[in-house]
Amino acid sequence: MADYDVLVVGGGPVGAALTLALRGTGLAVGLFEARAPHAAADPRPIALSHGSRLILERVGVWELLAPATPILRIHVSQRGGFGRVELDSREARLPALGYVVDYGQLAAAFARVLEAGGGAQPIRATASALEAGTAAAVVRFGVDGDTGHASARLLVVADGGALPVAAVRTHDYGQAAVTARVTCGVPHQNVAYERFTPAGPLAILPDGEAAALVWTTTPQHAQQLCALTETGFLTQLQESFGNRLGLFKGAGSRAWYPLALKVAVRTAEPRTVVLGNAAQTLHPVAGQGLNLGLRDAWELAAMLRDCDRAEIGEPGQIRAYAARRRLDRSGGIFFTDTLVRLFSNQFTPLRLARGLGLVVLGAVPPAKDFVVRRMTFGARG
Repeated sequence: MADYDVLVVGGGPVGAALTLALRGTGLAVGLFEARAPHAAADPRPIALSHGSRLILERVGVWELLAPATPILRIHVSQRGGFGRVELDSREARLPALGYVVDYGQLAAAFARVLEAGGGAQPIRATASALEAGTAAAVVRFGVDGDTGHASARLLVVADGGALPVAAVRTHDYGQAAVTARVTCGVPHQNVAYERFTPAGPLAILPDGEAAALVWTTTPQHAQQLCALTETGFLTQLQESFGNRLGLFKGAGSRAWYPLALKVAVRTAEPRTVVLGNAAQTLHPVAGQGLNLGLRDAWELAAMLRDCDRAEIGEPGQIRAYAARRRLDRSGGIFFTDTLVRLFSNQFTPLRLARGLGLVVLGAVPPAKDFVVRRMTFGARG
């Protein structure tokens, strides 16, 4: 007999969302998370879609994120080329296209709800190995020098890819993202900017009175940007972004991280499901990665809530989940990967085609509505 019905490895936002979505089901749920709650701050800006807001409201996390900064419009353009498009929340009949929070703030909010009674048995240990059998999956772990194991009808891996659960397809974009908070000379008016440059997309997101920057460039340039003085950094940012937000007046601490596409070839194995960044790590362009992971978690929770306990982790359920998520997952991966490949170069005919594409998208309301709905709610939008 298994120790748990569902055992979740990884207590980040995706694993925590699944755990909270299973409250009240009567299922025995265990949650592996080696780190103590609120152990580290992570200032990376996260753009949550309105669809993700609805999920966070249902699991009781959203109210702890106030004040999340709403994105009312998105302005998309390319440097050195014509064409632009503006996406508007009013045209899309949504209260906002998205919301900006710090990743650390989001993780802390999930931790608080879990501590207050998240419906799962916390396991403060590091998972070291996974074994999937026909009747149950087993997690072997270590804590304070000792070892142990726990079993479950269904094992859910949402640890960001730390454990080698499945074969992974990887593509190195040869890019890195620089993040920082910047102060603008002109109020952002809750507009997010996505500006495509030859080195990669440069995004400026409304974040309180200031703005959150996600600047994609080469790894070498990213290191140089982080080493510059504040004045030197702002000068280069001004040159790359332009004057749409006036003169940049200040920049906070900077950090950078490399960018690659990592896709698990199979997200559903015997007695095992892989979620979030463990299933797909996406480029930050268009902010789809975490939103896709939250939809993964919500869809899996919906299936588990509606099934008999004896069906949990059975091959039929595993296959059904994989089929249910296939279109949304493949669409999100294709969308972000295509944007990066199409816009991160200076090939003249392609630059002209991109500009024409932006013009056409801006002139055809149904096309804009289609893009917004898919970015907001995924393939089921």
